[in-house]
Amino acid sequence: MRALTWHGNNDVRVDTHPDPEIINPRDVILKVTSTAICGSDLHLYDGVIPGMKSGDILGHEFMGEVVEVGPRSTLTKGQRVVVPFTISCGQCFFCQQQQFSACDNGNPVEKQDASEMLYGHAMGAAFGYSHLTGGYAGGQAEYVRVPFSDVGPIVVPDGMEDDDVLFLSDILPTGWMAAENAQITPGDTVAIWGAGPVGLFAVQSAVIMGAEQVIVIDHHPHRLELATKFGAKIINFEETHVREALMEMTGGLGPDAVIDAVGMEAHGFVADNVLDLIKQKIGPGADRGHALRQAILAVRKGGRVSVPGVYGGMLDKWPLGAMMEKGLQIKGGQTHTQKYTHDLLRRIQEGEIDTTFLISHRLSLEDAPTGYKNFHDKQNEWTKVVLKPGMA
Repeated sequence: MRALTWHGNNDVRVDTHPDPEIINPRDVILKVTSTAICGSDLHLYDGVIPGMKSGDILGHEFMGEVVEVGPRSTLTKGQRVVVPFTISCGQCFFCQQQQFSACDNGNPVEKQDASEMLYGHAMGAAFGYSHLTGGYAGGQAEYVRVPFSDVGPIVVPDGMEDDDVLFLSDILPTGWMAAENAQITPGDTVAIWGAGPVGLFAVQSAVIMGAEQVIVIDHHPHRLELATKFGAKIINFEETHVREALMEMTGGLGPDAVIDAVGMEAHGFVADNVLDLIKQKIGPGADRGHALRQAILAVRKGGRVSVPGVYGGMLDKWPLGAMMEKGLQIKGGQTHTQKYTHDLLRRIQEGEIDTTFLISHRLSLEDAPTGYKNFHDKQNEWTKVVLKPGMA
């Protein structure tokens, strides 16, 4: 089969690999019909996530047709399914708490030592996202093996197109959980850093949850324009002093809740970010956290901080004093995707959530390297790339 593989910083290629096979009784093999490039894939592309090996197959946002089933799978051949990016057993302590991204059994034992040393506990598993998360082959390929197929995949109802449901794999549940972690109540003002895919879905989610005012901070004009489609107010951080603007827009109080949808590769020519960038260029393990620092300083006293943006290493110049003295609550983590997919599918079917507005480009799998380069270099115009295996 053909699959997109990682070969080093800014070096991804479509190579030929053996077709995947059933290994465990709960596995299925999927023929991939749509797969997307995620913003967090760019962290791998930039080489700031440790644990990658040359030849690793990328991709954690995908869906397709079941073509082979293990004896304990609950799926059947021919079904169309969307697959959550997290690989979760459904039976461990964490899965029973619906904390699916913290699953203890998805990440193979022999892969757990590195992340346990870094984070204190072994990470959960994910498709196509380094050997810290299990080293599983990803879905930017013609075929993919899906473990625990009785737990994760959601069957697509008849009549729904791939574009309608593909983002149930990651970015829509991630945006929803980001808003949920912000504990939004009716009348709140919510500020969101980052008008990328997760940030834009967080905008929709915050509005549905009752936020009175949603403010999005970014510097890409087209992405900011997309945020206004859902009623958000916008701040271009290259043109405006962000904290001053937020104080003015909230009557001097500050936002009730803030969401960092940027993560470990924040932009901006400011002192702390320049220092972070230098350290990150030296080697992986140093995160660029300017957006998170700014969010913590901007949120009102007693406010809530939600962190869906990916962080993978260490962050210094952390405003711990502001967090403590302002009495802030902070929640983050990888998304418990399986917890949200059925409810979000219903909201898509009822027209409450729009998923297709985000897609700017559809490419063949063979053109994936071009997709990565442009999604990385032209973020204003390339808002979301969907790859179609088999597309001419």
